[in-house]
Amino acid sequence: MNHIKLVGAFFIAIVLSGCFPSNDLAKQEVLLQGQTMGTTYNIKIVVDESFDTQTLHQDIDKALVQVNQEMSTYIPTSELSLFNQSTSTEAVSVSAGLKRVVKEAIRLGHLSEGKLDVTVGPLVNLWGFGPQYRPETVPSAQELTEVQKKVGLEHLSLVNDKMTKAIPQLYVDLSTIAKGYGVDLVAELIEQRGIHNYLVEIGGEMRVKGFKHTGELWHIAIEKPVSEERAVHQVIVPKDNAVATSGDYRNYFEVDGQRFSHIIDPDSGKPISHKLVSVTVIHPSSMTADGLSTAMMVMGEEKALAFAKQHDIAAYMIAKTEHGFVEQSTVKFMQYLK
Repeated sequence: MNHIKLVGAFFIAIVLSGCFPSNDLAKQEVLLQGQTMGTTYNIKIVVDESFDTQTLHQDIDKALVQVNQEMSTYIPTSELSLFNQSTSTEAVSVSAGLKRVVKEAIRLGHLSEGKLDVTVGPLVNLWGFGPQYRPETVPSAQELTEVQKKVGLEHLSLVNDKMTKAIPQLYVDLSTIAKGYGVDLVAELIEQRGIHNYLVEIGGEMRVKGFKHTGELWHIAIEKPVSEERAVHQVIVPKDNAVATSGDYRNYFEVDGQRFSHIIDPDSGKPISHKLVSVTVIHPSSMTADGLSTAMMVMGEEKALAFAKQHDIAAYMIAKTEHGFVEQSTVKFMQYLK
């Protein structure tokens, strides 16, 4: 699962004064860092000096290795890669982790009317944003038509703990949702150890809970959606929630002056071409926020806003105009704005 949703957000943990039990002020903030899924992770936990952070760090690494072994499309022997390599249409038993992610991917796919489609892998590869090499030319209409025959969420089913592909060539790519799952998994692991003040970040996707060791709330900065610099665009206070951002302003290529985004619209089979450049979603689950932000990014500004309102989603969108950037957010998101 190397380079999962390469772009999306550049998050900075910021702070603001808040209420915090005085007996916890003696605790320390410990930073745990590492690499996973082709990116990095940064985890902050608030614990006392006697807490065994080394064992927790080892357990986190072990859990994230397991996620890669289950869902990576870059590891040929991963559980998902073996499913993709097989041409059998017989049901295959899957691990609990893979089942959890595929189940949510299918749910969000149906909720978004197909805009989140984890079977678009062949199209992602065709346009050069997957494990395969980038093409030297833009795919032809005939190539698109042929590849689209191998795509469609309706060809993927999950019943109990068995997954089935209806067509032999079906290829599942969970890169739009699995990184968020990794964040959730780590957060759950941390909470199981009795830690309730933490920040978990993997490649830009985040989940926070409680307070910093100083008694200050976790704050997050959403990146300004430009490719030439990294700057803060908006600061939010997500409280006990996850934050995920999807954008197309870094991972793209150009051919003859035309820009091609890494985000593919399943309906057209082509990279998105609208003015929406960034979508941020706040939700209790990082996995769900991850998938929703991608689905809305595919939809475009008007449809994404209507979708978010219809389903009561806390969403913040940035669109590019001739005069600069225009922001819109749902009522549910406004409570998190600084």
